[in-house]
Amino acid sequence: MEKPLNKQELIAAVAAETDLPKSKMTVVVEELLKTIEQALAKGQEVRLVGFGSFVTAHRKAAKGRNPRTGEEIDIPASTSVRFKPGKVLKDAVSKS
Repeated sequence: MEKPLNKQELIAAVAAETDLPKSKMTVVVEELLKTIEQALAKGQEVRLVGFGSFVTAHRKAAKGRNPRTGEEIDIPASTSVRFKPGKVLKDAVSKS
């Protein structure tokens, strides 16, 4: 398995494909990520047709157990982000 692609490598790859300077591509990627983050913070779903959807999921508070001590603990309610891949992405990944 290859090493993960980090943000700077992603920016460099997209800049090379589009013949745009890395400085401009950095601004574009940063703004894209910020916009997705803001939409999710408002509870909106972000759909990128063919690629996938980012959605928030709410978990209720629950009781749990500390595996080391067996002591009962309270697990607070939380909101997490989930990604649902689209058909085009699924097909592209399954071909590799």
